[in-house]
Amino acid sequence: MKKLVMVSFSLALLASSSAFAEGKTRAEVYQELIEAQQNGLAYVTDASYPDVSPAFTGTVAWMKAQRLAKQEQAADMASGASAAPRVQ
Repeated sequence: MKKLVMVSFSLALLASSSAFAEGKTRAEVYQELIEAQQNGLAYVTDASYPDVSPAFTGTVAWMKAQRLAKQEQAADMASGASAAPRVQ
């Protein structure tokens, strides 16, 4: 009887542990963490959750502006490289 209880308990434990994974790989979770940090979500405190702490709003706005400027610069470089004539 105890074996049956232990087997059913271990099967239930194994089934519940796979439910926490939600079908994401470690790489996907790691990438989401990096994106959250780049978006300024590292500045969310327990007192301000789910918003950014008021003490860090300027820092987060600056980070977003920097990221946007880099994206625009990369887009300009990509479009400029394709539009430039080739010298032969």
